[in-house]
Amino acid sequence: MSDFLRLVGEQIRMIRKAKGLTQENVAERCGIRVTRISDIERGQTNASLKTLEKIINALSISPSELFNFQKLNLAEGIEDKRLMVEIHKSLLMERGIEDVKYVIHSANTFLNAVDAKEPRKKQ
Repeated sequence: MSDFLRLVGEQIRMIRKAKGLTQENVAERCGIRVTRISDIERGQTNASLKTLEKIINALSISPSELFNFQKLNLAEGIEDKRLMVEIHKSLLMERGIEDVKYVIHSANTFLNAVDAKEPRKKQ
């Protein structure tokens, strides 16, 4: 499974839950099986553009909302390092260069403080 598929799946799950919908509700609105929605949300399958369009319509959102990962909660269920980096990348791509520089500077300052307190462990 690719990191992008997991990212899109997490986004669909977050939006669905925020709207108080079950996988069954979304599947029924899309005319597809619940197992397909489950597989998409877990990033286990590659959804076609047609299926994504059905999901977007079922969730009553715009396509841009599906790919806006700013509200995705990193603390909930995401343990994959690459996926977290992709989420942060998408957040930074929406910002101006000065904001990006500030985030990099802040991250470096924070990580240097962490490293000074506790030597870095390789992962």
